[in-house]
Amino acid sequence: MAVDYATHDGVAVITLNNPPVNGLGHATRAGIVAALERAQQDPALAAIVLTGAGKVFCGGADITEFNTPKATQAPLLGAVIQALEQSAKPVVAALHGVAMGGGLELALGAHYRIAARGAQIALPEVKLGLLPGAGGTQRLPRAIGLARALDMIVTGTPAMSDTLAQTALFDKVVDGDLLDAALALARDAGARPAPHPRLRERAIEQPDAAACFQAARDRIAVTAKHFPAPHKCIDAIEAGVLKGFDHGLAFERECFVALVRSPESRALRHAFFGERAASKIADVRADTPTRTIARVAVIGAGTMGGGIAMSFVNAGLPVTLIEADEDALQRGLATIRKNYDATLRKGKLDAQAATERLERITPSLSYDDLTHADLIVEAVFEDLGVKEQVFRRIDALAKPGAILASNTSTLDLNRIAAFTRRPQDVVGLHFFSPANVMKLLEVVRGEKTAKDVLATVMKLAKTIGKTAVVAGVCDGFIGNRMIEQYIRQSLFMIEEGALPAQVDRAIEAFGFAMGPFRMSDLAGNDIGWAIRKRRYREQPQHRYPTLADRLCEMGRFGQKTGGGWYDYQAGDRTAHPSALVDAMIVAHAQDLAKQTDIPRRELTDSEIVERLVYALVNEGAKILDEGIAAKASDIDMVYLTGYGFPLWRGGPMLYADTIGLAEVERALRRYAAQSPNGDAWDIAPGLVERAAQGRRFND
Repeated sequence: MAVDYATHDGVAVITLNNPPVNGLGHATRAGIVAALERAQQDPALAAIVLTGAGKVFCGGADITEFNTPKATQAPLLGAVIQALEQSAKPVVAALHGVAMGGGLELALGAHYRIAARGAQIALPEVKLGLLPGAGGTQRLPRAIGLARALDMIVTGTPAMSDTLAQTALFDKVVDGDLLDAALALARDAGARPAPHPRLRERAIEQPDAAACFQAARDRIAVTAKHFPAPHKCIDAIEAGVLKGFDHGLAFERECFVALVRSPESRALRHAFFGERAASKIADVRADTPTRTIARVAVIGAGTMGGGIAMSFVNAGLPVTLIEADEDALQRGLATIRKNYDATLRKGKLDAQAATERLERITPSLSYDDLTHADLIVEAVFEDLGVKEQVFRRIDALAKPGAILASNTSTLDLNRIAAFTRRPQDVVGLHFFSPANVMKLLEVVRGEKTAKDVLATVMKLAKTIGKTAVVAGVCDGFIGNRMIEQYIRQSLFMIEEGALPAQVDRAIEAFGFAMGPFRMSDLAGNDIGWAIRKRRYREQPQHRYPTLADRLCEMGRFGQKTGGGWYDYQAGDRTAHPSALVDAMIVAHAQDLAKQTDIPRRELTDSEIVERLVYALVNEGAKILDEGIAAKASDIDMVYLTGYGFPLWRGGPMLYADTIGLAEVERALRRYAAQSPNGDAWDIAPGLVERAAQGRRFND
């Protein structure tokens, strides 16, 4: 039963019982209405209490019913709330734990509300590109005031019940037994003559309402530039203030319907569900036993190793940080202290917490100190020979059952696992730099990686606040394999006629956080150079433009050397176009044009964007074809959380779905035909097949 019904000395108690968060699925909505009717017909009952089973009142919509017929099956939430409001007997909503989204809107329809101290109260729909669609934009301002409601609805930020105790939202906020207090309030209300208070009838008192709305619009002018939902939230609240509750309610519904259909909301909902889907592995059951991870060892105290260590100690796990020599170890520790100092200055951490985190790190110069670790993460130089030396030493010393993880970004995990006598315990944990900040964690599953190892590291990823995506073994896994084709196209385009600043400007206007040339300068051009040198040996059939190699031969490795594709000034990360580099590009392109008889030409920004994004899409399709990624949404999560793909576009695979795969295929064939580097466009069979069938990657 999604709704339980009981009576207590003249009061009906309707309890939402749809674990884990009492979501408002169809059965719950119908159950509330049926229970209300039952209570109305019982002359022995004077009042009604509405509450939730377990630890929460109601978390809102039942996400398991999204995109199913049940989501739109009567009674809809608005009708349920109307039934509450129109009840002849007073209804008391008793809120504990969480009352969010539709759950809070449901409570707003009751005549009285009581809350447990510490309950989280929110209307977070804006985070899915929506607005509250069942009266939230109209009733909450009448309950807590215009300014406060604007902030809560437009940002989606939760508030604690304690902070709202003096508003009309709650008649009481209690520390003791919530149900007992709710029953007492209900009996008192039942003894009062009707009518009982309804929020729809309260006036919104705000003498400077116009200034309040303008201030809200000013606040979101930059932050919500690409998202229509915050603007619509303000519009709907304003409609209720200016033209009354009923008009505001109708306008809210119009806005909700329009937003549901918007590409931005679709993208945000895709990301919301994609993150949850990424944690599920088809052949690894949810009840798979996991290994205990109480102590971690990290080998390598460089930028990556230090950031990885911080990720664990921030989550309360002690870490032994191992380096080969004292100087390297002290440099790593100094960087970690510097990072915590910066966090302290920003007010995001207090001094005691920073000290406690630093104290969880045990520095060491001996591999013998990893013998007690439950998880060992290797974060050394990206070279297979170096990895072999490290893993053979780890294998000799690690205790039985310890998980051995490599932070490799491109290398063959199966070969790394073969350096040990326990390949079942080896897994890839590819953190992204800076590891203590970036959310993405690529979990690389080797041929022999045990299922309980996978279950353990996926659970651990949540503990340390990462979005984990499982990838199979291939060169570069998901993210770096795709970005290689993106970078390759950017290099082809500067050979053909563009310059770095134009390429970066075009893709940043599309919404990327950083263009390919600025990104390369930040990461270090020498890193890409090392990977290309390996590619030249292993994949001689693939042509790479030599411009990037020439840049590195000039010692221009990026920001760290004061020059890369751009020039940089000391202490300043601003990228300044380099006359030297631009001249080198033009001279190289002119020489190439003489050899191929294809003149250098002007490229449009739209061509630049399409070639870069479709390079990602095409390689992503190949990754799906090969089973390296289990589903398209996993690829999108990698790019949304690790590579700066614009959130409002939903990731490369969803973006391709939005454009239409037939159109993507036509564009790829057009660029293959017109570009002197057309042989780089080897179109993925899966893309062609889906386009022909009118299907999408994310069907």
